[in-house]
Amino acid sequence: MTKINSLDELNFDNRFIRELPADLETKNECRQVLNACYSNVSPTPVREPKIAAVAKEVADLLDLREEVCVSEDFAQVFAGNRLANGMKPYATCYGGHQFGEWAGQLGDGRAINLGEVVNQQKQHWTLQLKGAGKTPYSRRSDGLAVLRSSVREFLCSEAMHHLGVPTTRALSLVLTGEHVLRDMFYDGNPEHEQGAVVCRVAKSFTRFGHFQILTARNDLDLLKKFVDFTIRADFSELGEPSPAVYLKWFEAVCKRTAEMIVHWQRVGFVHGVMNTDNMSILGLTIDYGPYGWLENFDLNWTPNTTDAEMRRYIFGKQAKMAGWNLAQLANAIIPLIQKVKPLQAILDDHYTQNFQNLWSKMMTEKLGLPDFQETDEALITDLVQLLQSVETDMTLFFRQLAKIDMSQTNFDIKPFETVYYSPEQLNENYKNSRLEWLKRYQQRLQESKISETQRSKLMNATNPLYVPRNYLVQLAIDNAEKGDFAEIHKLLDVFRSPYEERADLQKYAEKRPDWAKERAGCSMLSCSS
Repeated sequence: MTKINSLDELNFDNRFIRELPADLETKNECRQVLNACYSNVSPTPVREPKIAAVAKEVADLLDLREEVCVSEDFAQVFAGNRLANGMKPYATCYGGHQFGEWAGQLGDGRAINLGEVVNQQKQHWTLQLKGAGKTPYSRRSDGLAVLRSSVREFLCSEAMHHLGVPTTRALSLVLTGEHVLRDMFYDGNPEHEQGAVVCRVAKSFTRFGHFQILTARNDLDLLKKFVDFTIRADFSELGEPSPAVYLKWFEAVCKRTAEMIVHWQRVGFVHGVMNTDNMSILGLTIDYGPYGWLENFDLNWTPNTTDAEMRRYIFGKQAKMAGWNLAQLANAIIPLIQKVKPLQAILDDHYTQNFQNLWSKMMTEKLGLPDFQETDEALITDLVQLLQSVETDMTLFFRQLAKIDMSQTNFDIKPFETVYYSPEQLNENYKNSRLEWLKRYQQRLQESKISETQRSKLMNATNPLYVPRNYLVQLAIDNAEKGDFAEIHKLLDVFRSPYEERADLQKYAEKRPDWAKERAGCSMLSCSS
């Protein structure tokens, strides 16, 4: 397969702006944008672009040679200083519910789409710069992004892909050579931080909020046009748009969303801000803001300081909140269907029930069981309670459980010695409960007739060892702010094989150190970037 030698050779087919109506106002100033799906807007030029990192796998998706990805032109284009041939930048209009309240128009306030590339496999990939300057949707913001949040988005996007979680991708992380004023915790202490731009890549960046804003404005002709475009562009297998196909489309969105949330729960990912404008129509993890990784298992944990009181988007509520968001999408498309009951039935069957079935299957695979039996529900419920009762590292618990030989009458539980954050919590009551659960688990394994080798293999293919632990990413940020990007590259490499244990990577599989428990960036984050 021939790779391209220049960004000007990228093959653009910009369907979105070709088939949907544009904002007629050309001034790049904040305003309500009516009767349009997007506004033409150019990235803001920056002083001194510098490439910090490029994801090789994403470059391969775009057929880019390695030499192109280290060139000065690459830095200029993906910082927003130059448009390659075929790029027609724009920002899209959408609305959304934020923390349960309708927020009206939101839109791409710090994201600018460069266009849709068609690669040699005939796949469409939209390129989007995050942090490239103001748009008509920036409200009171400057449309920029800082290095710390950009590192987090770049690394987590790629880590999630290799973990098998549906996600947007990240092509590049480019420093701007400029500083951005940010109040990290909204506490009146703003600081100047290094600016950066991430190039995000996805087959589509369409969100639930794209449809919500049109229904809220009673712009039903444009709603139909946008839904029809979405089906033809991204769900063509469903057939030509019609009321019946709209229902099939909603069903597909529900299924994809359920699958995504099950993967989040499997690996211990907490999104932190599951507003409807942050929900992808393709069931992709999108908008890596105040996310976090569950270290000690806690259903009530959120990494987002903005949600610390309400706790709307905690780990244990992510499935419920995704269902709530899907209900808002259903409300938005009622005008196209004129019936509520079919939409509710789809929500019940293809989201709620489907999620429960997928979750049960996922949990049995985490335990190395070949299938789910009704009796497993109690086993799983009791395990969740056990994990919650003391500070237990979720990632290490399941990896270490796979190492215990459950075929023995008296199994050795030494592998568990590394999974607890506060060993003093391990009182006799806990130890007895753990032993009782392990015996029930052993009995279930014997009934399943799965071999220890098969069990361990299934568990280690389901439970990752290397995940973007909050403190690991923060250490990479600390180094990057000093001009050292080596740890970003190292983490990118580690996360490429998250299920395969390597002796030389032991430090990347260790539980959170004490110093990181309360440190900003490791345990507490805000929506600020």
